[in-house]
Amino acid sequence: QVQLVESGGGLVQPGGSLRLSCTASGMLFRFNSMGWYRQAPGKERELVAAISREGITNYAASVKGRFTISRDNAKNTLNLQMNSLKPEDTAVYYCNRVDLPFASWGQGTQVTVSS
Repeated sequence: QVQLVESGGGLVQPGGSLRLSCTASGMLFRFNSMGWYRQAPGKERELVAAISREGITNYAASVKGRFTISRDNAKNTLNLQMNSLKPEDTAVYYCNRVDLPFASWGQGTQVTVSS
């Protein structure tokens, strides 16, 4: 059974930084492209950063240059370094597979950017 556990969220002022982590189990992590998604209140979930199994990264235009996605295949861990945070980054952040996301999502981690 796949389990995705996100952590690292919190309350931060505009311009601040946070580092999110996701630990995956029950899946062949190293063989999958993984991504960070977010869902803001009243909005649909969106993919903001992705990393292939070879380490190639892609970002949504809204976060490019501010967020950095990385992975540690030895630890089955996915990370998201978020810098220069803006109020519009406020959302619940989730990790999941990029190609055919698992139906069972983790609980997510709340990121709130506010002064």
